Amino acid sequence: MTTERTLSIIKPDATRRNLTGKIVAKFEDAGLRVVASKRIHLSAAQAGEFYAEHKERGFYGELVAFMASEPVVVQGLEGEGAIAKNRAVLGATDPAAAAAGTIRKDFALSKGENSVHGSDSPASAAREISFFFSGLELVG
Repeated sequence: MTTERTLSIIKPDATRRNLTGKIVAKFEDAGLRVVASKRIHLSAAQAGEFYAEHKERGFYGELVAFMASEPVVVQGLEGEGAIAKNRAVLGATDPAAAAAGTIRKDFALSKGENSVHGSDSPASAAREISFFFSGLELVG
């Protein structure tokens, strides 16, 4: 397996409940290493730009408003098979369908407030990481 980088976002529902450390511990326990991290408060315009690929979907407006509602923690994660590993740690988008021990099963409030985002492909990971971090901020 290849060492990869992926993006993770700890969403407003999780930062509001002070779950950042517990969520980061799950990534690290799974063998992922944090190579970049910052706490930011997205504007609606920034959230809209980040999620632009979903613009035509019915949930887009609600997603943008939610992501701009409170601070988030964006992270670059690195490890062997990081994209698949990260998505396994996140669990299914719907917490009711997520496996026991995953972040969404343990912490999500609903399908919409599901605590975390993770890149779904190498192309998405590259685009998403560069949206939030310059090369100087990625420290492996």
